Amino acid sequence: MTKFKMTALALAALLMGGVVQAQKLKGIKEPEVTRLIKTLSADDMQGRASFTPGGEKAADFIASEFRKTKLKPLPGEDDFKQTFKVYRVSPSALNVTIDGSELEAEKVVASTSHQSLNWQSGGARQVVAIAETDDFREAFGRVGKIDADVLVLVHPKHAPIFANYQRYLRRGSILKETGKGHSRVFALTDKTAPSNFSVEVKNNVEELQLTNVGGMIEGKRKNEFVVFSGHYDHIGIQKPIDGDSIANGADDDASGVTAMMTLANYYKKQGKPERSILFVAFAAEEIGGYGSRHFSEQLNPDEIVAMFNIEMVGKPSRFGPNSAYLTGFERSSLGQLMQNSLQGTTYSIHPDPYPEQNLFYRSDNATLARLGVPAHTISSVQIDQDKTYHTVNDEFEMLDMAHMTSMIRAIALASKSVVNGQETPTRVDKSQVQ
Repeated sequence: MTKFKMTALALAALLMGGVVQAQKLKGIKEPEVTRLIKTLSADDMQGRASFTPGGEKAADFIASEFRKTKLKPLPGEDDFKQTFKVYRVSPSALNVTIDGSELEAEKVVASTSHQSLNWQSGGARQVVAIAETDDFREAFGRVGKIDADVLVLVHPKHAPIFANYQRYLRRGSILKETGKGHSRVFALTDKTAPSNFSVEVKNNVEELQLTNVGGMIEGKRKNEFVVFSGHYDHIGIQKPIDGDSIANGADDDASGVTAMMTLANYYKKQGKPERSILFVAFAAEEIGGYGSRHFSEQLNPDEIVAMFNIEMVGKPSRFGPNSAYLTGFERSSLGQLMQNSLQGTTYSIHPDPYPEQNLFYRSDNATLARLGVPAHTISSVQIDQDKTYHTVNDEFEMLDMAHMTSMIRAIALASKSVVNGQETPTRVDKSQVQ
């Protein structure tokens, strides 16, 4: 037999193997994918914003699907809801006096996790001036790195950009804990070296609840975990456009959560896996990634073999049909392992084509990646051209269900060698992660 014939036969066998594998994935069916995503992105979910009835309704729906799939709760949990506390800190009163003169309310703003502050000159606080000739954003960044409480004196030339930062900071913030870290108080003034000052801050602190929804399939290697995830929160009710005020979040990220739930059902039907598989719908990605941060604190990151985070897979990618990309592709070998598993199929996975968008750090994979886990996000959205992102037009009707179903099948195939223990991706270099 000639070398050419051997190569041709080998290629044919590989292609046939890929076709057979794809046929075995017919359990991942478009009607079921459609049912899940239509439910999650329906108007009655009210955009799934954190701390809203719509968000709670979405969590209840995901938990009900996990019960139907017969998953177990996550390690250490009694049910599918992993509930935790956060705090909303919002300004109540702020008074700043410099050299005996109290500044007007529109000229001061504070950034702090403390319920109250009472500063007097001569204490341990630093005083820093942002001068007329300084680049405000650059100077603001430098102030943020100072390891101390700081009173920041901002020259009136920067009044327009100061006002923008003031509006942002006055919205308040969501924090995992209060009373920690250093504070910054900003004052719009032409003073650069005051003889004396005083600062009094009072904040309202409200305890709130967030909930991840997670389930697992326990593997033969109980303490080796593979994670499939997506975030179920979105941005809620927005300014109406043509009478529509609900930001349904169909692609962002009902698509990823639908993929995750479909994969849970698929893997449950495959019998006991070699490695334990965790399926998680994260809360609060849109307001700071609090759900993934809490989840990461409940497990030993060294026991997490890989994370397949899924976000915005409802529209075809720039690489054509049946294709997606992996953020941070070069940071571990997970992407290459996925590519290897997809050889001979109609599916493909590519490096992230939008490095300027910093997508690796903009989704829930980033928290675990910072701990060294090969944690990446799979996506297909053409983010540089997408017109519905974070708008009321991100609706089910804008998605391609055939493409999305293919993406779920692709992830099932691409993750198989890691789930069954044949492959272990290299770890992310923590020192190279922001």
